[in-house]
Amino acid sequence: MPITGIKQPNIINITKKLRLRKYDGIFDFALRWYQDEETLMLVNNSPDKYDSTQLERMYTYLDGQGEEYFIEVLKGQDFIPIGDVTFSKDDMPIVIGEKNYRGKGIGKQVIETLINRAKEIGYSEVQVDEIYKFNYSSQRLFESCGFEKYETTDNGFRYKLILA
Repeated sequence: MPITGIKQPNIINITKKLRLRKYDGIFDFALRWYQDEETLMLVNNSPDKYDSTQLERMYTYLDGQGEEYFIEVLKGQDFIPIGDVTFSKDDMPIVIGEKNYRGKGIGKQVIETLINRAKEIGYSEVQVDEIYKFNYSSQRLFESCGFEKYETTDNGFRYKLILA
């Protein structure tokens, strides 16, 4: 659910070269992320590709569930989007859509920043609804940030981080 009474920042600076930018309804650059079968398997456990309508529906839904951000890195003089993340108490789906930026610690910096945001807002815990059994990199990411498995699902695991 959107965070009641809390204004979502337009920009959250993580480092001088990494930031989160509030979702603004423009997402055409992300379509190729959601047409890549490897990425889709990690995200949806399905190779079914998105079209523009499905992608818009996904972003609209996620934006309604919490704070939707694009992950951006500084390239030259401009910030370019490389992925997306949703921040809510109940889930924190993250995608590094640009494959050459995976495995570089960006996801960890993003999750740690959102954990700090959760603390500032006063959350006592945050959760991840499901990480698939075969998505070892995502499991390692969240576990390295202090999340623990608390429930097994048909396809994977639910994670929780106690903040208070």
